[in-house]
Amino acid sequence: MARAKKNVVSKTGRRHPLATVALVAIGLLVTGAAYTGFSQTSASAEVDWASFSQDEQNLTAGEKLFGANCATCHGLNAEGTPDGPSLIGSGAASVNFQVGTGRMPLAFQGPQGMVKPKQFDEEQTLQLAAYVASLAPGPDLPEAQYLTGDHDVANGGVLFRINCAMCHNVSGAGGALTEGKWAPPLLGVAPTHVYEAMVTGPQAMPVFNDANITPQEKADIISYLKYIDEAPSVGGLSLGSIGPVAEGLFIWIIGLGVIVGLTVWVTAKSN
Repeated sequence: MARAKKNVVSKTGRRHPLATVALVAIGLLVTGAAYTGFSQTSASAEVDWASFSQDEQNLTAGEKLFGANCATCHGLNAEGTPDGPSLIGSGAASVNFQVGTGRMPLAFQGPQGMVKPKQFDEEQTLQLAAYVASLAPGPDLPEAQYLTGDHDVANGGVLFRINCAMCHNVSGAGGALTEGKWAPPLLGVAPTHVYEAMVTGPQAMPVFNDANITPQEKADIISYLKYIDEAPSVGGLSLGSIGPVAEGLFIWIIGLGVIVGLTVWVTAKSN
């Protein structure tokens, strides 16, 4: 009887035959979702922008989207209002950056637009960009050859430290600015949006046109950001990679806190 009972327990403790199938299905779903997200992020770089931006249907759709979602602040003809600047001449790159990162439409008026979930899909974002670009010349979408992340990492690091690190931190972790503004972290940001930010200068950021930083140098900076994003933290816990302040606070608060707690515990045990 005891042996029979043991056999029953071992059978009921076995993994269900469909468990492997379920695990494979979950893995495929996760992989598919990640691939879809990546594809949507990089779609603006792969689309035939020249044809897309000249298509009358896209321009009409973009104008309708603009009138329904943007004209309240930017004016019916994108001429600007007291609540929003003129978009004439801002170009497709500015619209694709602001709308593609969820900063626009604004959730509320403040010192800086917040990154939040996008309100428009990729096609609608590009239609808005095409409409604004049709109003006047401005910075265009970047060419795909500059977004691969396979360019000169060393030169990109030098350029980043000279032009960007004072605000975004040498590791791209971001930092605080004046008047409630901040430099956002750059790790995990789509190469398209990094390039567009450089050529349009959103919010507190200066404009780095091709006379300041050439397209190839921008590609090098993107490659550097990709490198530090993928490189492991050889020192262990990175603490946000924001420098010695975070490390010092960790030592003083966590390290000394543990020592004080241990001292109290030892004293209590002796008593």
